[in-house]
Amino acid sequence: MNEKIKSENTDALFEAILTLKTVEECYAFFDDLCTVPEIKAMSQRFAVARMLNQKEVYTEIVERTGASTATISRVNRSLHYGSDGYMLAIERLKEGGHTE
Repeated sequence: MNEKIKSENTDALFEAILTLKTVEECYAFFDDLCTVPEIKAMSQRFAVARMLNQKEVYTEIVERTGASTATISRVNRSLHYGSDGYMLAIERLKEGGHTE
């Protein structure tokens, strides 16, 4: 766990996210919580993580996602040296997570 972000407010936010049951509920919540660019940035980073996990090369990732090489490098660093959050989500989706 990253102690830099740990707080009562962050706990409450994450607990609220865990109450969401459908993709549509997530759309509603995140539409209220975030700006469109913030949502697009997060979804782009997750797409990059999935592609890196599938061993796709940077040029293909740039072309398909529009992500900068700096963003791809940051995501790659998180995949190798981060808290394993990306991999947890990627593996759970492979195991049959939501597809709505």
